[in-house]
Amino acid sequence: MIDPELKESLDRIEATANAAFQAADKTRKYMYWTGVITVVLFVLPLIGLAFAIPSFINTYTTELNSIGAY
Repeated sequence: MIDPELKESLDRIEATANAAFQAADKTRKYMYWTGVITVVLFVLPLIGLAFAIPSFINTYTTELNSIGAY
């Protein structure tokens, strides 16, 4: 049979390990959602700008050329 003092010590260690696991899991989820939000709010607009800026420049230069032609 296990010594009661040893069993109590093992139970405390198990509780501490479970608490550490839960904290690590919460941190992992927090980091995951931080990454997702970063991609949605920063990277996707950059990709959109990569397509919008050339179109804007083309329209702008076309307007400038048409004004200068007169």
